[in-house]
Amino acid sequence: MKRNRIWAWVLLAAASGCTTVPPSTTATADVVIRGGTIYDGGTGSPVVGDVELTGDRITYVGPSRGTPGKQVIDAAGRIVAPGFIDPHTHPDSYIRADDPVGRQNLPWLAQGVTTIIHGVDGGGTPDVAADAARLEAAGVGTNVAAFVGFGAVRAQVLGQVDRAPTPAELAEERALVAAAMCQGALGFSTGLFYAPQSFAATDEVIALAREAASRGGLYDTHQRDESSYTVGLIASVREAIRIGREAGLPVHFAHLKALGVDVHGQAPQLIAEIEAARRSGIDVTADQYPWNASGSSLDAALVPRWAVDGGYRAMIARFDAPATLARIKAEMAENLRRRGGAASLLLTSAGHPWTGQTLEQMATQWRVDPIDAAIRILRVASADGDRAAGTGVASFNMIDADIDLIMRQPWVVSGSDGSNGHPRQYATYPRLYAEYVRKRGVIDLATMIRRSSGAVADIYRIAERGYLRPGYFADVVVIDPDRYAPRADYVNPRVPAVGVDALFVNGVLALARDQATGARAGRALLRPRPAGCPAG
Repeated sequence: MKRNRIWAWVLLAAASGCTTVPPSTTATADVVIRGGTIYDGGTGSPVVGDVELTGDRITYVGPSRGTPGKQVIDAAGRIVAPGFIDPHTHPDSYIRADDPVGRQNLPWLAQGVTTIIHGVDGGGTPDVAADAARLEAAGVGTNVAAFVGFGAVRAQVLGQVDRAPTPAELAEERALVAAAMCQGALGFSTGLFYAPQSFAATDEVIALAREAASRGGLYDTHQRDESSYTVGLIASVREAIRIGREAGLPVHFAHLKALGVDVHGQAPQLIAEIEAARRSGIDVTADQYPWNASGSSLDAALVPRWAVDGGYRAMIARFDAPATLARIKAEMAENLRRRGGAASLLLTSAGHPWTGQTLEQMATQWRVDPIDAAIRILRVASADGDRAAGTGVASFNMIDADIDLIMRQPWVVSGSDGSNGHPRQYATYPRLYAEYVRKRGVIDLATMIRRSSGAVADIYRIAERGYLRPGYFADVVVIDPDRYAPRADYVNPRVPAVGVDALFVNGVLALARDQATGARAGRALLRPRPAGCPAG
């Protein structure tokens, strides 16, 4: 009864905007989270006690001392942890939504995430400060931090073409990265699997990564090949390590995996490469999502890179040339084999005749070959001007043995790679808890929480977040261990998770008993201006 009364007040207060309790209460803290099992984001054992918040800061963590509060949450039997930090997200349809409800960023809030990192896979704008100011002024539900991306930089200077930059163009690219680092970017991200970044030689990437290195940044990469498309998985891992070594900065592998039938079982070898680099003194880490299907698009998954030289319209024009199309189709068939065949590609983009069907099912329905079905979808998406939204796929291409082994590595943290149409956007952290902690025991709860909070803050050098410590920002999640669960799946990927009793972002209640309060208390997190940057 007591818990129900407290939560009734919390929900009422959230709905009404009220932040005070009845006048008879003498408050010395704004919020007291009382009697929970506290995981502070570090490596120590959990303790039962209180977490006190005042304003946007944590003021106390430890055994209950009976502090009264304006808002008191009975957290007995609950998990109390730092708000999770998602190191790899694609949140634009939420954080840039026209309506304030969208900008609450509910897919992440409902999982207990308070900070997201975007601009990944090379997509981050060089205009870091201006973008951060726009997001904060509009109001977002979570904190946001950004990378400057190689794809955005290269496209701005060279466009979508397959060629090396001239010395003047390389200097322009370097200047864009340097300016973005001075504006507060976390580092330099790449997506070397994707055109036009895939057109770049390693030396071009190293030259730009040096600009991030000299300003204290990180190299974050969707590496060139997670499979056997071009250089192969192991050679790709070596390339990323070389970039970090020669540029002089830490290397972080995004969504580390062994993708496709040709490389299943290669996790031990890729781990050995990373371990050797770490022993040599290179700071190498990775993140991973707990799903056996990746998220991509039909063109990225199947179309050879040379066929997208010049952009999407150029690709469609090549489909109209019979001799060229024959070559494209042959290479698409090989790429489809790598990914496990047409039954392994689930078409996820909403609002299309193929939504929720596999490529194999659509080929059967249309009575065509799977490659012809893929080309038909690409043509329709092009005609609709809806390339990104129309061609999304969930690609079932990983095996449990590789996923589990990667997850057990001490230098791996958890992330969603959350993108539209894939359930990882809505359900990564509760799935990690339900499947890999509770059901299968691949990692324990303390490890899961550390790799979703403090360890991520350490890797990305995010100050005063990721831990429950006095003086740190009040990003705190209260989880019901019996209710915390995913609701999204591959067929219904846009269903919010359940089980978060309370979520505070900068001391403001953002979620109460799975319900968004309407608050958009997130902040744009910019790194301090590095030494040597111009004032301004």
